[in-house]
Amino acid sequence: MMQRVALFVSFLIFCSFAKNSSLENIMKSAIESKDVACVFIDCNSGEIITQDSTKISIRYAPCSTFKIWNTLIGAECQFIKSPDDNFYTWDSIQRFLPAWNKNLSLKEAFQVSCVPAFQILAQKIGRETMAKWIGILNYGDLDISSGINDFWLPSENKKSIMISPLEQAQLIRKLINGKLPFNKESINILQEIMIIEKTAKGVYFGKTGSGTITNKAKAQTIGWFVGYVISKDMKYSFACITKGENISGKDSKEIIKSILIMSELI
Repeated sequence: MMQRVALFVSFLIFCSFAKNSSLENIMKSAIESKDVACVFIDCNSGEIITQDSTKISIRYAPCSTFKIWNTLIGAECQFIKSPDDNFYTWDSIQRFLPAWNKNLSLKEAFQVSCVPAFQILAQKIGRETMAKWIGILNYGDLDISSGINDFWLPSENKKSIMISPLEQAQLIRKLINGKLPFNKESINILQEIMIIEKTAKGVYFGKTGSGTITNKAKAQTIGWFVGYVISKDMKYSFACITKGENISGKDSKEIIKSILIMSELI
């Protein structure tokens, strides 16, 4: 009996290894020659799958991917009750994205990545409470000194908080494995607004982020996509960042989607 159990466990380990080896090869194929750092973490085993272990440890401003954590913290502080909350009342200022120029529910604001809406939420949370939660999460370099209004956004004149793709994926793994101190109601709200697509094979959740960074007087755009996928008995957290000219979070989102499709996770 013990021998059978050992053989069965060995078989499961082999299957997991084979699946993750295939995922790594698919990732390399999807990324090709782009300037991309991409990482998946097997949420059951903790195995890290990446095409470049050095790139995934470099920190960047999280841009709008921080809305994941802003939402959870806001829900814990009772500023958010449901995805359909009247979350943002437009101030009649015309901004560059038409989708921001109207009243929005939480779900709508999250999906169109409305910066002013989440700036208001951060202001309600306040610097002291936000710093406390950043510490609890051990979020990146913990630095919110640039101000409660925009510490997650890259700026030429001040330093943002910084986090790596690996750290992003590790935090998401902790979240979906129930290892972070958020209540079930807060997590349910996030899941509802974060869902991207559900298929017969699986469902995946994510948030894009886009911004411009200046390195040695050269401006460069970055695009994030951070989230997780649940497919049968498998769960993976992931983070992807792409750099280049005219890059946005949509570019990283497309890379992740192609990996999920080719690996038959969705």
